[in-house]
Amino acid sequence: MMKETLVGQLLAWYDLNHRDLPWRRETDPYRIWVSEVMLQQTRVDTVIPYYCKFLQRFPDTHVLAAAPEEEVMAHWQGLGYYSRARNLQNGVREVVARYGGKVPETKEAMRSLPGVGRYTAGAVLSIAHNKPEPAVDGNVLRVFSRLLRIEEPVEIASVRRKIEQAVRAMMEKSDRRGDLSQAIMELGALVCVPRSPRCEQCPWQMSCEAFRLQLQTVLPRKKALVVPRVVQVYSGILIEEGRVLVVRRPESGILAGMWQFPSIEVLSDNEDEAVLKNELVVHFTQRI
Repeated sequence: MMKETLVGQLLAWYDLNHRDLPWRRETDPYRIWVSEVMLQQTRVDTVIPYYCKFLQRFPDTHVLAAAPEEEVMAHWQGLGYYSRARNLQNGVREVVARYGGKVPETKEAMRSLPGVGRYTAGAVLSIAHNKPEPAVDGNVLRVFSRLLRIEEPVEIASVRRKIEQAVRAMMEKSDRRGDLSQAIMELGALVCVPRSPRCEQCPWQMSCEAFRLQLQTVLPRKKALVVPRVVQVYSGILIEEGRVLVVRRPESGILAGMWQFPSIEVLSDNEDEAVLKNELVVHFTQRI
């Protein structure tokens, strides 16, 4: 009975409190796929205008698959994390080649597409096809780590599997799996937020182990952060007869495939100016 009660409480809350977002008016799996890719590591308010503009230009899988990559990247410009756009187009091209443009309805087929991971597959399958497939993102990890009082860091694979199993068990008890998937994410975005969770607004307050033990500001626990490596990059602008030299970055790594002025990475803060100038000249010469 417990799972059914939690599901009913959450869906009742979602029906009254969910945000009216453009992708929530869609049932087309391609359009839901686009929204989920854009929403990864990007705020909802930022995504909305990009999403609408992107679908005006690329309304279905066939149009996106046939589009030049440069045009796709231009429509993505400003969203950041450009590998998402490249992976999305590669996945859509695979859908057109293998499935005639129809986004597949099984987890195995979805996961076989380039750039489609567990989260994206779960989101598309649950929201578009009402399947009991979890879409576990940071919001869901946070909600369930508190609800179940999971003390281990949420990045651990076994913890993610445990939460996926808990979500799937709830979804199997409901005939509104797509709404339930979105409701859990919405709860994490609006109520069960990282800092100062709004427990007084939560439909699961009385069932939440973290709230009962006053651990809601402690959970979820995370692994210690890795200190990032600082990299010095120097660029130069070469102009000749009104033309400006730009080069394309490698297809892997930071800003993969993007265009930039010729640059070199300098590991030392004390690089001699004469040495640096010489390296830049050599760097430019190799690209002319």
